[in-house]
Amino acid sequence: MTHSPVTSPLDALIRAQKRQRASALRLAALSAVTVGAASTLLLGLSGWFIVASAAAGAAGLAAAHAFNVLLPSAGIRFLAILRTAARYGERVSGHAAALRALAAIRPAVFESLAAAPPSESLSLSRGEASARLVQDVDAIETRFVRLSAPWSAAAGLGAGVALAVLAGWVPALAILTAAGAALLSARALAKRYSAPARAAVQARTGALKDSVAALVSASAELRAYGLADWAGETLNARAASLEDARHAAARAQGLIIASQSVIAGFAVAAAVACAAPAGAALAALAGLAAVMSLDALTGLANAFDQDGAAHEARQRLDAVLRHRPSPSRPSPSKAEPLTLLGQTLNPGERLAVSGPSGCGKTTAVETLLGLREASAPMTRDAFAWLPQDAGLVAGTVRENLRLAAPKASDADLWAVLEDACLADRIRAAPEGLSAYVGDDGERLSGGERRRLALARAYLREAPWLLLDEPTEGLDPTTEASVVARLDSRLKRTGQGLVVVSHRAAPLGLCARSIRFDTHEKGPATASPSLVPTL
Repeated sequence: MTHSPVTSPLDALIRAQKRQRASALRLAALSAVTVGAASTLLLGLSGWFIVASAAAGAAGLAAAHAFNVLLPSAGIRFLAILRTAARYGERVSGHAAALRALAAIRPAVFESLAAAPPSESLSLSRGEASARLVQDVDAIETRFVRLSAPWSAAAGLGAGVALAVLAGWVPALAILTAAGAALLSARALAKRYSAPARAAVQARTGALKDSVAALVSASAELRAYGLADWAGETLNARAASLEDARHAAARAQGLIIASQSVIAGFAVAAAVACAAPAGAALAALAGLAAVMSLDALTGLANAFDQDGAAHEARQRLDAVLRHRPSPSRPSPSKAEPLTLLGQTLNPGERLAVSGPSGCGKTTAVETLLGLREASAPMTRDAFAWLPQDAGLVAGTVRENLRLAAPKASDADLWAVLEDACLADRIRAAPEGLSAYVGDDGERLSGGERRRLALARAYLREAPWLLLDEPTEGLDPTTEASVVARLDSRLKRTGQGLVVVSHRAAPLGLCARSIRFDTHEKGPATASPSLVPTL
């Protein structure tokens, strides 16, 4: 009983893209065939024409007049125009198909990263996630662009052999033998030298990105503690390691090119020698046909050279793509009771969660959201969440807010900024909602970043607000204003609230509370119950 090979997630995705881009890929293949054949025929015909013209001129005036220069000249001009047009068609159609496929593959990778189990997705650093989304997908794109390379190689080699046959079968066999040797040599050298070097480039590029992301995010602390030089040395070491891998890859590529050149030289010499009995013109045609036949294999040699990077990228992407997003569930039409730590909250109720640092408050909220392993987390659509360490994208105020509601109007944005006590600060900026906040909001103060993230949580329409340390970093006056407006907002919207905090002001919003104990990593009460706040 035979078993069909298992298709990897990336293979299935690429196969689907090939079907969708079939027309463009067929045009690219047809153009590649035209380029390969026209290039070989052009050079072969040009060589024959030059030598034959010289021979006719040397034979005397009668022979020169009898020699037909118009037909070969027209053929050369036609082949040159055809090659140029076909090369343009190949580039346009091939790259268009690759870029459109890329536009589908990269979001699929992101969706899979988001769908992965929390223990896996949240363990990826920014640098590692960026490496998968950027360089790994780029490596696959390179292979996608080169799908037409075998067609071009076959057409160029076929045209070269056909030209060589005009001088005899022996020159044609010499070209075929050289072509086989060139392919085998390129494949062996790529496997021996290029594959490990290209794989190392992929891995070390990811490591460098990881280090850059980590150290840049801590740049202020590194300068404050006098560790800027150490950080620079660390990045230089990563960069030097990457450069070593790139040099190894360049040496491997040089070996492949050198082997192709040596084989091409032997092929030309053999073709010319074998075709010499047929005359100088046909010998020149055979020699140039040999050159172009070997040159047509360059695309395949380059593909062999890139196999290491593509293989490494394939393995990393397959590890991500095996996680597929779950079918989207409809957002709850009305608020449903919320179960947290064995307790049940009815719609619109408020719960305060307090306790010392490290006792598990944030972990409990993240488990509720399904960001940590849980048997049956609620749908995330039920929550508008302010995490303890909320991130901001390198963009404008408007772009950061609209992460929660992409279709929100400017009026909606100003409304939530008012509720977060940040509207006056944004109005004072010359650009207003278009003000650039910098990488992770570096152009804002800590309190302003906190309130912008709070406003973003307000913008999301959900029956429950989950706020983790909403007033962290705020002075008492600003905190009092934020808490008062939050109370008014909850009364106006009817949203339920779960607030995690060390501070009395936000905890005072809630009629019910749970206090965690440091040692027990859970609620301090032996049998969990909601305790009225005094």
